[in-house]
Amino acid sequence: MNAIRIIPCLDVDAGRVVKGVKFAGIRDAGDPVTLAERYNAGGADEITFLDIGATHRSRAILRDIVEAVSRRVFVPLTVGGGIRTAGDMQDILRAGADKVSVCSAALCDPALLTEGARRFGSQCIVLSIDAKRHGDSWHAYKGGGRTDSGRDAVAWAVEAVERGAGEILLNSIDADGTQAGYDLDLLRRVGAAVPVPVIASGGAGKLEHFAAAVRDGKADALLLASLLHDGVMTIRQIKEYLRNEEVTVRC
Repeated sequence: MNAIRIIPCLDVDAGRVVKGVKFAGIRDAGDPVTLAERYNAGGADEITFLDIGATHRSRAILRDIVEAVSRRVFVPLTVGGGIRTAGDMQDILRAGADKVSVCSAALCDPALLTEGARRFGSQCIVLSIDAKRHGDSWHAYKGGGRTDSGRDAVAWAVEAVERGAGEILLNSIDADGTQAGYDLDLLRRVGAAVPVPVIASGGAGKLEHFAAAVRDGKADALLLASLLHDGVMTIRQIKEYLRNEEVTVRC
């Protein structure tokens, strides 16, 4: 097993980190630069920024934040939200990001993944899937989890990897912010279908959920937000717990 990565997620809106439940009930969670520095010092393996405003103005604000963070933080940065073209990808990468995450734009224009992988390499391209259960399957949503694309989330993950995505950031809308645990069924389905790393996102509430995501969900990395922002636990506590559970994590 590869070492499991712990990735704090900073949802940014108008220059502030925010957090909600099931993509709603948004509340302020702090300054993004301050939080990024804290998580870098606290053992984060990577940091993900998602611009939930996803407008030209909010992306410009996020670019400034990424530039500031990249000067202070020395772990890989993934940035997403409002990235609609390969030019947007280039803009964010030049600002200091190591990877770009795309969601809605890729659903609308799958060729964006192909072009991004061709120009910047698959290792830079992360497909973010906001998935919601529909019966025995899941649909991929766009527009910040507001609009059902009608596409099967597992099939979409497979196509995206074929087009060049090097990683899948798998967000469960049903579990997001509930702290009731990751959607293990969803993780297993996608993980079994694609040959690239899958990042579990949405639902962590206690230490046992992290081990379950790795052992039962077969996740390659664990993304979380509220538990860290609210000081419920630290990255070092999570890593110590996983080591005790004989799960390999990075130092």
